[in-house]
Amino acid sequence: MIAFIGIGVVIAATIGGYLWAGGKMLVLFQLPEFLIIGGAAGGALLIGSGPKILKTMISQLASIPKSGPTKKDYLDLLAMLYELLTVARRDGIMALEGHIEHPESSAIIGKYPSFANNHHAVSFLADTMRLIISGSGVQAHDLEALMDIDLETHHEESTKPSKVLMVTGDSLPGLGIVAAVLGIVITMGAIDGPAEEIGEKVGAALVGTFLGVLLSYGFVQPLANNLEGKAEENARYFIALKQVLLAFHKGCVAAIAVEFARRSIYSDVRPGFTELEEACRATKSVAA
Repeated sequence: MIAFIGIGVVIAATIGGYLWAGGKMLVLFQLPEFLIIGGAAGGALLIGSGPKILKTMISQLASIPKSGPTKKDYLDLLAMLYELLTVARRDGIMALEGHIEHPESSAIIGKYPSFANNHHAVSFLADTMRLIISGSGVQAHDLEALMDIDLETHHEESTKPSKVLMVTGDSLPGLGIVAAVLGIVITMGAIDGPAEEIGEKVGAALVGTFLGVLLSYGFVQPLANNLEGKAEENARYFIALKQVLLAFHKGCVAAIAVEFARRSIYSDVRPGFTELEEACRATKSVAA
């Protein structure tokens, strides 16, 4: 929601300052300039990306009002992992096989919808636990390398739309200049006309430069930064998941494994030590 407030502030400050200085709104409504800049930017976006990136970009832009992983999401993640690892310690690691092979029907995973509905997180957990359960003898550093490859690939995929959008934002001032130059070309064709007509055409040309710069620095680039920030927040969720699995593979008990993950979470959404302890204790009460 704060992103939309920011958009409103940019519009209000720009238009308000313009009107305060004595500007006239009708002068800014130059539809040909909008068409040139918007159409060229849209075409450049299509050239520089593919259907997959565009689809992901639309999905990410639609999710801007939503926050990243919250403290509750992290508590659910760590409590769920604690419960799984407790089962492994109590009943043997093979007791996790049913939960991993069929996570959609797992009684434990199903209790935590924020995790169960995150398909990539479920897949990441299942694929990693399969290696651990199989007894293939994979070393901790090799398991960490495998998880890092998975996380790096996922992060690159999730940040491609923001990178493409940033490049589009960078191009907007140049496209504004293109619109302005075309306006000057039109002005030169009417150079022998009345001064009022020439002034109107020059003003229309300058609106193109104004629009290109405003759209770039006021809207498109900030939106790209927003998408990149969301991708970083989501990546931290997977890093926490990785820390638990790695600590478990190294032989840490469940309480210590989830503590490794808790320390990797950003401070504004990190559960407190006591909060996590109570959440883990609650899983034991339910199991009992």
